[in-house]
Amino acid sequence: MADRRDGAPVDLTAADERAHEASHDERGHARNARAGDGQDASGGWDVPRRREGETSEESGAKYRGLLEAAPDAMVVVNQAGEIVLLNLQAEKQFGYRRDELVGQQVKNIIPEGFAERLIADDLRSAADALAQQIGTGIELVGRRKDGSEFPIEIMLSPLESAEGILVTAAIRNISVRKAAESQLLQAQKLESIGRLAGGIAHDFNNMLFAIHGYAELLTEDLASTNRAHLDPDRALLSVNAISQAAERAAALTAQLLAFSHQQVVTAKVLDINASVTAIEPMAGQLIGENMRLILKLDPAAGHIRADVGQIDQIVVNLVVNARDAMPNGGTVTIETGNVVFEEPYAIEHVDVRPGPYVLLAVSDTGVGMDRATREHIFEPFFTTKEIDKGTGLGLATIYGIVRQAGGHIWLYSEPGVGSSFKLYFPRVDAAVTTELPTVAGTPAVGAGTVLVVEDEPVVRDMTTQLLTRSGYQVIAVANGAEAMTRLAGLEESIDVLVTDVIMPHMSGIELAEWVMDRYPHVGVVLLSGYTAETLNLERVTTRGATFVPKPVTSAQLLVAIHQAQALRQANPDRGDQSPITPVSQ
Repeated sequence: MADRRDGAPVDLTAADERAHEASHDERGHARNARAGDGQDASGGWDVPRRREGETSEESGAKYRGLLEAAPDAMVVVNQAGEIVLLNLQAEKQFGYRRDELVGQQVKNIIPEGFAERLIADDLRSAADALAQQIGTGIELVGRRKDGSEFPIEIMLSPLESAEGILVTAAIRNISVRKAAESQLLQAQKLESIGRLAGGIAHDFNNMLFAIHGYAELLTEDLASTNRAHLDPDRALLSVNAISQAAERAAALTAQLLAFSHQQVVTAKVLDINASVTAIEPMAGQLIGENMRLILKLDPAAGHIRADVGQIDQIVVNLVVNARDAMPNGGTVTIETGNVVFEEPYAIEHVDVRPGPYVLLAVSDTGVGMDRATREHIFEPFFTTKEIDKGTGLGLATIYGIVRQAGGHIWLYSEPGVGSSFKLYFPRVDAAVTTELPTVAGTPAVGAGTVLVVEDEPVVRDMTTQLLTRSGYQVIAVANGAEAMTRLAGLEESIDVLVTDVIMPHMSGIELAEWVMDRYPHVGVVLLSGYTAETLNLERVTTRGATFVPKPVTSAQLLVAIHQAQALRQANPDRGDQSPITPVSQ
């Protein structure tokens, strides 16, 4: 089966099971090369099921004849992982003479060998391990005598002998198939990128149109010739419209970052049941009166490491999609549980790593989806909803969030049956993360000196004006080298460093570390709209720095500055503390 919970087999999805069975049927009957009892001249093992009246030598000859007639490379391996028999195709495929391979370890020609998986598994017997692989095409890598590698698919069959269970492997070179799959995948990627670019251009052009249009109106209202007749309310309307368009653009950017696995997240150990229970009231309000919301939460469901805000986003998006798929009413079910993916299943699904997972599933009894829709459902800007009813980024965002958390997602859906989205997050054996205490609110007027480091002039100037109006003394520079020079020349230390993360020559993280080492009482705030160095943020957040993702409002920036200053003054040496939570947007 695809997965199991607490030792019991559980269907992953009906579609998955049918595909799994179909793949077995499609591959045929596994070419089980068995013959009658007999002695093999090279290996000395008995071949079972000898026909009545047939000698062992005749039986062994027939078996070897079957191997030689096979269109694929055939290799027989014993329980020690040694090659005991092979055919001519195997010689050609791997570039060895027969006598060079007999008696050698199979890992010499299959570095990611099946022998280790099937026989050297301490948790299962060889027979049990083999039974789970029979009829399954395992994709691995083969290595020729000259050291070159090529993709292969292995089909396994058991063979009982006097030496124990032997494994007959039919090995097929799938280089041509892989090349074709790669070309198809590339074409699909290009199609997806085209849809992504078109969707971004459409949405951003609308937002830019609004921003540019209202800016022109505001400029006209504030012109010297019209200033005497200025209508403050109308000017304020233009300003608010610009702000709203900017907020929509920021939300779209956040979704794109989530889709591309580049979103900065505050990963914490979460109780999935607690997260679902907390969002239940909102989910209940999102569905109509003619719909039911059912929670099936497994009390034993484990913990996951994820961003709590993103889990809320996932549940809300899936519930809204379920509601829209049930125009005549129905049932939305949110389910949690524990799932274990075992290695045989992981081998067949390249995106899956074996191990324990926590399940979060949202199912509906709606209209369902056909195959064509299912194939594109996670692509950005692909939507089946009416114009202005959906962005086409909801499921793409969910896909990105789950993958960024190290998990994977499966979809089961059929027209007229409904849909079920099953999300699997790696299970962690750690206590739920406790929230850090919050710092007191921001004072009405800022006090102290802030060093602003930003390589983009318009952002640097805007930040300077914002902080100056708030009461801070501001020193603004364009890069890390200038910041170090100004700090060295100051008679008094600054109070807070506000720096962009991604800058040429010296990153904001490197500058922050330099400042922390030399000025332990200086608060540090890092800003970034890009996350190429996300993994390095922990180097400074563990020491008391505060991270704020761009775009940032004036209120968010002021709160971050106040928090960073207060936390650094209270704990100048936070080298082994937990990361500071980024300021929420």
